[in-house]
Amino acid sequence: MGTIKIATQSPLSGGQSLLGVAIKQGAELALEQLAGDLVAMGYDVQLAPYDDQATPDVGVANAKNIVADTDILCGVGHLNSGVMIPSSEEYHTANLAFVSPANTNPVVTTRGYLEVNRVVGRDDVQAPAAEEYAFTTLGAKSVYIIHDKTAYGQGVAEFFRAAAEEDGIQVMGFEGTEETANFDAIVTPLIAANPDVVFFAGIYNQAGVFFKQARDAGYEGTFLGTDGMDSSDLADIAGDALTTGGGMAYTTVAGPAGAYPKAATFVADYTAKFGGAPEAYAAQAYDSMGVCLTAIKAAAEAAGGKPTRLQVAEAVRAVSYEGLTSTITFDEIGDLPLAKYFIIKVNASTKDAWGTNEIIDSFDLASPGK
Repeated sequence: MGTIKIATQSPLSGGQSLLGVAIKQGAELALEQLAGDLVAMGYDVQLAPYDDQATPDVGVANAKNIVADTDILCGVGHLNSGVMIPSSEEYHTANLAFVSPANTNPVVTTRGYLEVNRVVGRDDVQAPAAEEYAFTTLGAKSVYIIHDKTAYGQGVAEFFRAAAEEDGIQVMGFEGTEETANFDAIVTPLIAANPDVVFFAGIYNQAGVFFKQARDAGYEGTFLGTDGMDSSDLADIAGDALTTGGGMAYTTVAGPAGAYPKAATFVADYTAKFGGAPEAYAAQAYDSMGVCLTAIKAAAEAAGGKPTRLQVAEAVRAVSYEGLTSTITFDEIGDLPLAKYFIIKVNASTKDAWGTNEIIDSFDLASPGK
């Protein structure tokens, strides 16, 4: 019957590769375990992994190569919204469906592209949830907000700031930075301001360095972030900066795999295959691949042969899939109608202890739509 490929795009090298590799490996395990029906129909089903290096230009270049390969009928990715948004313009033009296990910026779906879907929630819900935790649980009266200038980080920061201002929390600073090594220019005014909470909107590899430098300089308040913090490498980088002073917490759209009752076998299989426990988004990538495979099968059955990309994209949008993390269906723009969010308190100051972090709360919230 021919070859069918499913692509992945995520950072497989560089500072964010821990999560990017987890996405690729979660998808790989799903293809290995769930492609049997398509194989029985006579198809050779293959994984086509691409390394976007967490860089928009690389993601777009890869996307051009992906859409040029006519055997690729679906994709799983990306990690970074700032990479997904421009890359998905290529997928949209080519009618190639992608299912994201990680992208949270609203623009990913609010453009209304048939080809773009995600199995996680959105930053315009996640960031206000983080602010609510700061305001209600921590009793914060002041906050210093830092972001990484990406579509994800700046978007999260702006949603958090709006919610903070509405609740009367004093925003003592709002800074964007691409710095990765020396944060003195931000730490110095931060220490002088002495806010109750520092909210960092970005990714763990940058945040960990900042947290350590801020703590070493004398900051004793609470660090707060969103799902870009969810990596055991954060503890490796920041160490006890996460557990001293006011400690650290973060919201996430992807709880640890152990938080999902259906994921126990997945955790065991993943650990056996790859030699380590799944990081954040691995279970979501498994589900994203499951959606792709289910939709391709449905489209192939309806077409009586190898389906077109458009037929697969329509089947993805219409799918009802019993995943590890939820029952996955998509609304008219490719969002989950109801998505789960978590608040996690960090108890780990070493990479090996990351599994000791505590789920403080979890809740289901509706998608805001367009």
